[in-house]
Amino acid sequence: MSAAAARPPASSPVSASAEPAERVGRGWTASLSLANGAIWVGWYGPIQILLALQAAELAPPGTSKESVLAWVTGLGAAVSLLSNPLFGALSDRTTSRYGRRTPWILAGVLGGAAALALLAGARTVPVMAVGWCLVQLTLNAAFAAVTAAVPDRVPRLQRGAVGGWLGAAQVLGVVVGAGLATVAGGITAGYLACAAFTLLGTLPHPLLHRDPVLPAAARPPLTWRAFLAGFWLSPRRHPDLGWAWLTRFLINLGNALALLYLLYYLRDALHHPDPDGGVLILTAVNGVTLLATVVVGGIWSDRAGRRQPFVLWAGVIMAAATLLLGTWQTWTGALCAAALLGIGFGVFTSVDFALMTDVLPAAAHRGKDLGLINIANSLPQVAAPALAAPIVNHLGGYRVLYMVAAAIGLVGALLVRRIRGVA
Repeated sequence: MSAAAARPPASSPVSASAEPAERVGRGWTASLSLANGAIWVGWYGPIQILLALQAAELAPPGTSKESVLAWVTGLGAAVSLLSNPLFGALSDRTTSRYGRRTPWILAGVLGGAAALALLAGARTVPVMAVGWCLVQLTLNAAFAAVTAAVPDRVPRLQRGAVGGWLGAAQVLGVVVGAGLATVAGGITAGYLACAAFTLLGTLPHPLLHRDPVLPAAARPPLTWRAFLAGFWLSPRRHPDLGWAWLTRFLINLGNALALLYLLYYLRDALHHPDPDGGVLILTAVNGVTLLATVVVGGIWSDRAGRRQPFVLWAGVIMAAATLLLGTWQTWTGALCAAALLGIGFGVFTSVDFALMTDVLPAAAHRGKDLGLINIANSLPQVAAPALAAPIVNHLGGYRVLYMVAAAIGLVGALLVRRIRGVA
């Protein structure tokens, strides 16, 4: 008998479709958090530094670097918008002996590393755009599965804490991604460094922890009409989910507008002598304050048994920080804004994630439903370039951009009060 045949199928005392009751351990949380952070390295090394530098280098004569960056990131975000719920739905139906989520985590990070390597060799804007779209496609497959693992395994009263650790890893992923992109020694080396970290950081979780298996008999028959219809969640039937989605979308849109042109803001508005290094410093300041609040906010929310007040005040703090970028255009102002954004986004990241898992309609469709919810993360990447480019170039520059971003984020924070089923 071969080793492969002798290996027992992945199993777990946890049913793939049941509401979890047993608390997860530190090792499970740590490895899932590391996987989450590694995926964000693969996204945010490019988003924070590498794509902007590459756009400036590859922009054809007569085309602004801002427009190239807007088109590339917008196309990638459109791919993300579609792929996250698609791969979430596919993982819901996966009956592999290794579980529903593990195959997609492994395939996603392997493909993501290859796509980042393709970006490293891009010498034209079309190849750059294709490479970034492939990064979004593959890493969203892994991210959809990682996200769905939380409601699969974590009981409701532990989700704020686990969400906090995932949020901390996300922030560290952004910092590490920006750091690798800055110190690696060029655009090509930066992409390859991010690819290696993404792959190596994600592997421990699927290799060390078993994923609940969905029996083939429990998978509903596949009809394409029903499969496609499942991607519509009626806000009328699920109003709490609708308001929660809109809250996340608007707060993330305000944050995306604040961060999209940060490199150009330092270079063109503040005339910072080292804009690349300035982005790294601001990212580090933001990361420190975010880390100081993300886990504490999640644990505090679990103990209080409430989500709404944390999301509301986190959004207000983020809106105030974004307004600072528009009204106090100095390096000191940027540092203060970065610190406040970290405080607000830290609490928002952990508590809003827990809130979203609390309003999921059905256990059998967690991956798909979280994928639809995650559109509220990716859609702002599409909307932000479309809004930001004309504002910066024609409608008042960075001052107006950050005022608009602050207003959008504040509206999102206030709408959390419309949720009725979660305190």
